[in-house]
Amino acid sequence: MPATPLYHGVCYYPELWPAGDLERDIAEMQRLGINLVRMGEFAWSVIEPNEGEISLEYFKGVLDRLHAAGIAVVWCTPTPTPPIWLTHGHPERCFTDAAGVVMSHGSRQHASFENPDVRAACHRIVEACGAELGRHPAIVGWQIDNEFKCHVAEDFNPHAIAAWHGWLAERYGSIDELNAAWGTDVWSETYQRFDQVPAPVSTPFLHHASLSTAWRMFARERVAAFMDEQAAILRRHTEQPITHNFGVGFAVNLERMSTGLDFVSFDDYPSAANWSDGVFDHDLFRAAKPNRAHWVMETSVAHNGWFGAHETSHPKGFLAAEAVVSFALGARTMCYWLWRQQRGGCEMPHSAVMSAWFKPSIGHAEVQAVESARRALEPLLANSCPAPAEVALTWSDRGRVMLDVEPLGADRERHAVDYLATLKAWHRRLCDAGLPRDVRFEGAALDGLKVLFTPAMACVDEVFLDRVEAWVRAGGTWVCGPLTGTRTAEHNVPTDAGLGARLERLAGVEMVYAWPLTGSGTKGIVDSAREIPLAGWGMALRPSSEATRVRGVLRSDSPAEGLAWWTERDWGAGRIVMLTAEPEGDVGGKWLHEFVRSCAAEAGVASWGQPSPGTLIAPQCDANGESWWIAINCDGQGGTVVVPDGLTDAITGEAVAAGTLTVGRYAWRALKR
Repeated sequence: MPATPLYHGVCYYPELWPAGDLERDIAEMQRLGINLVRMGEFAWSVIEPNEGEISLEYFKGVLDRLHAAGIAVVWCTPTPTPPIWLTHGHPERCFTDAAGVVMSHGSRQHASFENPDVRAACHRIVEACGAELGRHPAIVGWQIDNEFKCHVAEDFNPHAIAAWHGWLAERYGSIDELNAAWGTDVWSETYQRFDQVPAPVSTPFLHHASLSTAWRMFARERVAAFMDEQAAILRRHTEQPITHNFGVGFAVNLERMSTGLDFVSFDDYPSAANWSDGVFDHDLFRAAKPNRAHWVMETSVAHNGWFGAHETSHPKGFLAAEAVVSFALGARTMCYWLWRQQRGGCEMPHSAVMSAWFKPSIGHAEVQAVESARRALEPLLANSCPAPAEVALTWSDRGRVMLDVEPLGADRERHAVDYLATLKAWHRRLCDAGLPRDVRFEGAALDGLKVLFTPAMACVDEVFLDRVEAWVRAGGTWVCGPLTGTRTAEHNVPTDAGLGARLERLAGVEMVYAWPLTGSGTKGIVDSAREIPLAGWGMALRPSSEATRVRGVLRSDSPAEGLAWWTERDWGAGRIVMLTAEPEGDVGGKWLHEFVRSCAAEAGVASWGQPSPGTLIAPQCDANGESWWIAINCDGQGGTVVVPDGLTDAITGEAVAAGTLTVGRYAWRALKR
């Protein structure tokens, strides 16, 4: 992927508008500095109006004109919206949910790609797109499908269930092995053949945890395989890189799918109130494919919207701040959904650059502000990239599935237990502490890190422990928990030790009790007398090694009184920190902020500017190894950073005085030595 230019893009649907509008669209795009469009993902019925009648001549003409205007294109395979002829009268080709409801044509993602007829039609349209457009000079990248599993989760189509039985047979080899691994004697759930193993359809109570987790992992593998098939077809016809636009909340395996792509991209629609959601996505997808730029493939110019719901419109200045954050955190594209407001369909309330009647929208001026920022940043970032992070947060796709199946300690009214929310909360603490960070997949290398936080990862398997143990011995600090290590790979409770024998040996602890803390009045006592309220699913520990230091004990009206919830142990040149309960409320939040900062400081993590909450520092590293900063106010309240002597403003060249530097509301500063 090229480091430059920085792409400023829109999602564009010329097929929805009169042919004469194309020139007007292009002229306005050029005026705004739009140099990229994404197109094609919803155009299957235009390309193949009747089965087997495929023509891309219209789109070739559009691509020719865009190329002549200097506007690059990402072409998408149109498989998320199969045409009516594929599924009408063929319910067996449609997606089926866990309750047995068969989806209908009328939206998107309604077809079952497990059905062989649907899959063949998908392959045919992808082949046609690749063969006809694979060498077109306008195209700089390909996107497979669109937002896999945005609207649906696991498919219970009969073909999917048949594939499930085959997947189980390949994974376990014999039904006896499956029964032993899952522990199916519970509730007489022992199976005699693989084809007896149900998918987790509606049942009077709940399915076995092992089955539910395995089913979700199977379904995610099938999505990834479908994506890989499309990529293999495209690679026969194009040398341009291939991506998919992820959403972190969708039912896919992000780590598994990323392996089959040339670069990763994502869709996110952060509002001013949840600006850190976008930062989380950058930190995750930047780390997903090291040394390859990631893209923002969709965001809104003003507000998200569809029937029955719409978000508050962005305040003035927010969009430019979002763009600067994106580019500063390693993205090379800022692409809006969408260019022109939908005149029909179910997303008419969604913001766009231009209105349906082709007048500037409420976000139009903000797009101009983004272009000004892009032009200022482009020469600065041409030979720079985000500085390597020394702190990371572990993302586990399996951990997410397990917590979805079994939300330990869930009390939705008092303390919801949710994997994505938990990860984002920990990530926000790293942001507020001013720590440049990655969100690294469970299988990622730990090179360059000094501190790794691993919360809510129910299964800590041998492969992960091998990697972490070697890294800790070499000097890393591993913060393990809360909710980490409580289950085996098959989603059972460990029977050799509460957290598994190896993890407990490494940490020098023994898990004594595990129980829900929410509403129990349990407190964590630190510094001899300081009380921290605790919630969620907690674990009480007892040291099993003289080298284990108890840093926090439990005050509880239970047998856990006086046992540990926070321990540390040196291991080689590094240390292992166990945290086995979730501090809550303002008091817990303040303590966690201090805890995160102290873990980083004690590990020797470089400090970057001590930003005030709501202000982000994105350190950069140029081709000569020199470091510089971009500071952005993200919360609209204005903020401060502390700068050393000898810095200059990278835009104006003026000297910047050492000390506290004010960063205005949604403003940004680039600072170099």
